[in-house]
Amino acid sequence: MVEASGMRMMMMFTNTTTLIPAFNPTIHRTGLCQLPLSRRNNHVSVVSATQTKPFMETIPWGCETDSLESSSSLEKWLSESGLPSQKMAIDKVDVGERGLVALNNIRKGEKLLFVPPSLVITPDSEWSCPEAGEVLKKNSVPDWPLLATYLISEASLMTSSRWFSYISALPRQPYSLLYWSQAELDRYLEASQIRERAIERTDNVIGTYNDMRARIFSKYPDFFPEEVFNIESFKWSFGILFSRMVRLPSMDGKVALVPWADMLNHSCEVETFLDYDKSTKGIVFTTDRPYQPGEQVFISYGKKSNGELLLSYGFVPKEGTNPSDSVELSLSLEKSDESYKEKLELLKKYGLSGSQCFPLRVTGWPLELMAYAYLAVSPSSMRGKFEEMAAAASNKTTSKKDFRYPEIEEQAFQFILDSCESSISKYNKFLQVSGSLDLDVTSPKQLNRRLFLKQLAVDLCTSERRILFRAQYILRRRLRDMRTGELKGLSIFNGFRKFFK
Repeated sequence: MVEASGMRMMMMFTNTTTLIPAFNPTIHRTGLCQLPLSRRNNHVSVVSATQTKPFMETIPWGCETDSLESSSSLEKWLSESGLPSQKMAIDKVDVGERGLVALNNIRKGEKLLFVPPSLVITPDSEWSCPEAGEVLKKNSVPDWPLLATYLISEASLMTSSRWFSYISALPRQPYSLLYWSQAELDRYLEASQIRERAIERTDNVIGTYNDMRARIFSKYPDFFPEEVFNIESFKWSFGILFSRMVRLPSMDGKVALVPWADMLNHSCEVETFLDYDKSTKGIVFTTDRPYQPGEQVFISYGKKSNGELLLSYGFVPKEGTNPSDSVELSLSLEKSDESYKEKLELLKKYGLSGSQCFPLRVTGWPLELMAYAYLAVSPSSMRGKFEEMAAAASNKTTSKKDFRYPEIEEQAFQFILDSCESSISKYNKFLQVSGSLDLDVTSPKQLNRRLFLKQLAVDLCTSERRILFRAQYILRRRLRDMRTGELKGLSIFNGFRKFFK
């Protein structure tokens, strides 16, 4: 699934040199369980975000994202392992590096894939190193870090793992924001709120690794040697999970990696998704449109904004093609407000803060955003309504009341408009200077990477600014209509006053 990308990104990749060093053959080919390493010092040092590398430099498994050789090996292995005959095949495609294309005519409403459960990786999958799996289960490790560790363990065993062909077809370098350095996030995504989401995600992955290292890895170095189970491999495995793991509704929401199915790319125009089919006893999806032979077949990764797609999958759809696109608008209480502390305490009571982000869509904004704006501009004379507004801003109110406060509605709209225009100015600044960024032409690999990240950032910022422009237009129009109405009402009132005089 990580293959998905826009046409422009596909063109850029075709001229991009390899970003990852070649495979290092010295890493434990015989398998960790068959040849335990000597026990090491159990001293644990904490890894911080600033210590991590900007992109993977030490992962010896996986392939380049346009590799069809590894894809052919994957198809052969799947067929030999019980995958039934398919109506699709892996090929190079226009939208994405690799994808699944139709071999025959495919009808709308047809069930495709049929990946049996035996070829699906779940938290219940059997470990090639059973002792390592028992250690994690004994420590009640949750599904995500369990699967991340499982993936590293199986990858490190190379040909000794039954999943070797699958792991060899996974990308060494997914382009999700998890692999952007702090400097790259600050440089290219300063205007977008998705930058904060990326930093939070990276911090969470690093925090999870530090916890696993302290509680488990350092205590069982024979099963989890640091040269294999380190922050670089952990970020790689989490990157694979973020971009490829699915939840299967018909299996009680069980999370899974589905080889073969995860070669399907995303389209904003389709709504079909993967699930377990009890009648055929396999993972399938039902097409919502017909396909001709040679045409790429798509699924939906969910109704995600362009920022969310970049965050997890490393691509940005073409501007205006994603009906689920949105931009996070930041609203903040004014510290100069005489009721600031009271309002802040109420927001905290409902799980919010003095600076809060809300989604703006092309179609409008949520009630929560409007409620927060009401609270931010409300005078102390409306103190009795503060909690009602804070609850509505958090969506934790049980009241069905339409939250409108006509006496402060104009101020609330102006407050949102000011925040929109402040965000727009940040996007304008980035887009104006994006053509003159300092590129290091002495390093072709770095240059290609920076050009690629820059293009992603420009595409994202352009699409997010477009939504802000529309919100700005709507807000200005509403304010104009409100003020025109007020002036008209005042003119009528003055006319009556003069008449009675």
